[in-house]
Amino acid sequence: MSSEEFDVVVVGGGPSGSTVASFVAKQGHRVLLLEKESFPRYQIGESLLPATVHGICGLLGVAEEIEQAGFTRKLGGTFRWGSSPEPWSFAFAISPRMAGPTSHAYQVERMKFDDILLKHSRKLGVDVRENCAVTEVLEDDGRVTGVTYTDATGARHTAGARYVVDASGNKSRFHRRAGGERNYSDFFRNIAVFGYFEGGKRMPAPKQGNIFCAAFDEGWFWYIPLSDTLTSVGAVVNRKFAESVQGDPAEALSALIAKCPRIDDLLADAERVTEGVYGQVRVRKDYSYSNSSYWRPGMVLVGDAACFIDPVFSSGVHLATYSALLAARSINSVLAGELGEEESFAEFEARYRHEYGLFYEFLVSFYDMNSDHESYFWQAKKVNSFADSELEAFVELVGGVASHDGAFVDAESVRARFRHTAGELERSVSRVDRTGGDDSTPMYQSEIMGSVMEQGTQIQVQAALGGYLDPAEALFAGGLVPSADGLRWVASAAEQ
Repeated sequence: MSSEEFDVVVVGGGPSGSTVASFVAKQGHRVLLLEKESFPRYQIGESLLPATVHGICGLLGVAEEIEQAGFTRKLGGTFRWGSSPEPWSFAFAISPRMAGPTSHAYQVERMKFDDILLKHSRKLGVDVRENCAVTEVLEDDGRVTGVTYTDATGARHTAGARYVVDASGNKSRFHRRAGGERNYSDFFRNIAVFGYFEGGKRMPAPKQGNIFCAAFDEGWFWYIPLSDTLTSVGAVVNRKFAESVQGDPAEALSALIAKCPRIDDLLADAERVTEGVYGQVRVRKDYSYSNSSYWRPGMVLVGDAACFIDPVFSSGVHLATYSALLAARSINSVLAGELGEEESFAEFEARYRHEYGLFYEFLVSFYDMNSDHESYFWQAKKVNSFADSELEAFVELVGGVASHDGAFVDAESVRARFRHTAGELERSVSRVDRTGGDDSTPMYQSEIMGSVMEQGTQIQVQAALGGYLDPAEALFAGGLVPSADGLRWVASAAEQ
């Protein structure tokens, strides 16, 4: 069995894995990335946010290639959601700083998007090895020290490293090695059934590239235009309706489409893809969770290996790439001998849980807006009936981290905060112009939306201007701030 030594070994070549590998390699460190499949390969999660497109990809140096790849341009989102029977929209052009060339994202075929990021890692010096499956995480005296893996021929190898990054996604076999357990959300414990269609209708310009989310009695649908003709369509339903997705997934998806008039109309002249990589109707269960620990000495979890919430606001790839940037800053700082491991990775975990907590609060409150529905699904998504066990789990997960003002201190304070946020979102959406005019919605003026978009906006500014909005201010008292190049942590001006 051959043995090699690296500074970092990354397990998984998706967006979180390629991103953390690239950012570490950019600092001159030796990085091995092991991917069990051969790219390009299928992956769900096609709708992106601007922070990934213009922020992370900008810092990586791959934004221009993404722009030239021909992906569908996404100016925002359109929803049949809340108390109004008519759809409403939001746009990414939310501030003068981000208006213009960065006020859009993309709907991407993940096979192509992920392949671009992985090939870029190679260009930056990452040793990328596909068809290599990690079989074991190695430890010595309480510290992770490397991995063993098998290559395409079945030969076994050992790769030692200062750090192992688990970026192997929601099916990670190694997340427990970081300590703790994967805790699933009762609130978001749903089932998704999804497939692909040719010939689906498009919304009128300029919204033809928007993601469309439509609520119906059993849950909600996503409708993502991947090209002029190809559309990703998925239904998210509660576990109570699990019987509706038993048996043939294709039949289940067809039956659910028939129950949602707006999606049914958009697909009236469409045909489901039945061949090739998009020819399978897939089912994914219990996809909302968070690990109770995101790192331990010698190992760190990023992306879906650490946590995932819900697809309704397209936060998956954002959290994956954002966590990869945070982890890379910590790894780079320790490898450079500039900061201690505990201090550096405490900043990583605090910021990651902070971002997760903000999106969690936003999405719980967003689900609460469907006050006009009397079905079980939407009754279960009311903040007022948010189970105490779920509230307590959330408080334990992010309490003292996900809020600057200490609002997350107990279950009742969380319930009150979520009720306030849900009301604020409902009032904001009620002011959205539903006549098809200006898409600049009051939604972005709400407190929660400002918080949700804040870190992503700062990353976009870093990529565009080479500096942060306020580089001297730490996110937490006594915390760290990004370095000038955005790839390490440094002490804030207040702590110097």
